Amino acid sequence: MATKNNTKQQIVIIPSPGMGHLIPLVEFAKLLHSHHHFSITILLPSSSPPTSAQTSFLATLPSAISYTFLPPIDTTMLPPNIAHEVILHRVHSRSIPYIRSTLASLSSVVALVTDIFGTDYFDVARETGIASYMYFTSTAFCLLFFFHFYRLHETVSCEYRDMKDPVVLPGCVPLYGKDFVDPVQNRNDEAYEVFLYLIKRYSLPEGIFVNSFLDLEPDAFNALKTEDPNRPEIYPVGPVIQYGLGRGADEGLECLSWLDRQKPGSVLFVSFGSGGTLSYEQINELAIGLEKSGESFLWVVRAPSDSAFGSFFTQGQGGKENNPFGFLPDGYVDRVKDRALLVPSWAPQIEVLSHVSTGGFLSHCGWNSTLESIVYGVPLIAWPLYAEQRMNAVMLNEGLKVALRPKAFESGLVEADEIARVVKDLMGGEEGIRARERIKELSELARKTRSEHGDSTKTLSQVAQKWNQK
Repeated sequence: MATKNNTKQQIVIIPSPGMGHLIPLVEFAKLLHSHHHFSITILLPSSSPPTSAQTSFLATLPSAISYTFLPPIDTTMLPPNIAHEVILHRVHSRSIPYIRSTLASLSSVVALVTDIFGTDYFDVARETGIASYMYFTSTAFCLLFFFHFYRLHETVSCEYRDMKDPVVLPGCVPLYGKDFVDPVQNRNDEAYEVFLYLIKRYSLPEGIFVNSFLDLEPDAFNALKTEDPNRPEIYPVGPVIQYGLGRGADEGLECLSWLDRQKPGSVLFVSFGSGGTLSYEQINELAIGLEKSGESFLWVVRAPSDSAFGSFFTQGQGGKENNPFGFLPDGYVDRVKDRALLVPSWAPQIEVLSHVSTGGFLSHCGWNSTLESIVYGVPLIAWPLYAEQRMNAVMLNEGLKVALRPKAFESGLVEADEIARVVKDLMGGEEGIRARERIKELSELARKTRSEHGDSTKTLSQVAQKWNQK
């Protein structure tokens, strides 16, 4: 445990396991400390010992933010190939005794903040007289869908992917069932029951922080705030993103040095986030498609997996093999070496996206990565893999029009020729030019809302003032 602090008002923050969950809540904690001077205690439920990526990331925190890894929850008895939503729910529900005892040992706690999987902690907070909040790490569109979903559950009998008509939420693009979040794609799966359990509890916290901003989703936020007076208060506080390399600086230097030698706006950054993986067949199609496009690219290459989130719980542990690119087509690395850089497992994404040479981002559409792309004005190729990423892709492509989306066969495979076409269009075609212009506008709005007098800054200040009065 990091050094404990004695500042009067204290906020307890509880993220889910996995770097994709840890990073956004830690960045929110840093914002609460640096701008509003709260002391923060981060409690870390887990199903395994801390990874090197977690410990090195947390080691950079200021002393006023303490953290504790709770005893790991044994998930080895769960069936193989179980949905990661079920694993996360199990870890949280079995960590309740540790959370309860830790809260009892702390003083001057004015609020508990958890993510979308930690809803069981709302009850613990109520028991101890602490106000509870959710930090929603995705879009207002997604949160609105969650609040509307229970009615769909009660009125639709078929699998949602078989619905002929899309769901149209207030102020949002139409959403077909095939693009609903992963946990609802099989009504007979345990993940579906977990999802229903979680979203029914979204009405319990005092407020919900949303890592998005009013100018990005004005109609969705308006619906969230006006549809139902019994909902928690909705607080748009984004974009809250990570800054800095996030690992030892030396690990990112090769990427940045290579980018320094490229022409402005000429490089496509290819990365599927902290945990996303592709099948062997899809990786080979992607490799050939990138080669055929003729464009320069920086590709974060991760070993193939049959699971779309194959490295979700083990981030930062890969890329140390003798030949980390051995699964790529024969001779591929040599063929593309004059216009491409391949790096195993990880790259300093913030520095890459903010670099003048980066002109596009082929992304899994995780919301952390998407916000980073918006902040730095980099248009996208939307390649969703899991969770709510298909919803994000629909919004980015059809609503905000800042992303191109390749067409896949019914099997889900995107072929090399289609990849090459979309890459060339993003980097130099008319649709890519329009996406680039639009995301530059959103980048300016993102900067404005997080400025001293911006909407997101004022919203968080109002909540902080409320906490300070307790």
